[in-house]
Amino acid sequence: MTLFAVLTVLCSYLFGAIPAAAWVARLRGVDIRTVGSGNSGATNVQRALGNGPGLAVAIFDIMKGALAVLAAYGLDLGLPVMAACGVAAVIGHNFSPFLRFRGGKGVATTFGAVAALLPVAGLAFFVLFMATVWLTRFVSAGSILASIAAAFTAFLVGPGWLGAVVTALAALLIWQHRDNVGRLTAGNERRFGQKV
Repeated sequence: MTLFAVLTVLCSYLFGAIPAAAWVARLRGVDIRTVGSGNSGATNVQRALGNGPGLAVAIFDIMKGALAVLAAYGLDLGLPVMAACGVAAVIGHNFSPFLRFRGGKGVATTFGAVAALLPVAGLAFFVLFMATVWLTRFVSAGSILASIAAAFTAFLVGPGWLGAVVTALAALLIWQHRDNVGRLTAGNERRFGQKV
């Protein structure tokens, strides 16, 4: 990997690390890390501040993953570097240096990166996420199932190594939701739209 490619991956990490949720909440006088789940992500912003701010954060977080991949594409760096940039953006979002290496759970940013890398896998992610949330109103369950669907789809339609990359992103997303899995099992997970 050339120095230019390495710098592009590093820039993708820093771009992914932009803490939109924390900054939007701060504009409303709220420290998002001290309310609700304490997660710096769109779902917690939606619960704390309403649909408008939550949607704005979700869109920005999706774009972080997608634009990191598309920037590498525009620079003609090749699919492996595009994948590395997508992964870097997700890691930046989850472990942001602007938030003392804390952050969100990476759902929107993962979706953006996967959709830009492999649109069919992104479509599988989106469809299963929306269907699960619509049926159960559990964002966490939708996120986990969607990431698994994206990984399976990536192995079916893409090169094996890219399937492995998407699977690694899915594994990270599931790990980030480990507390949610416990609450789902215990029956006390918050549903979408439920206020903090």
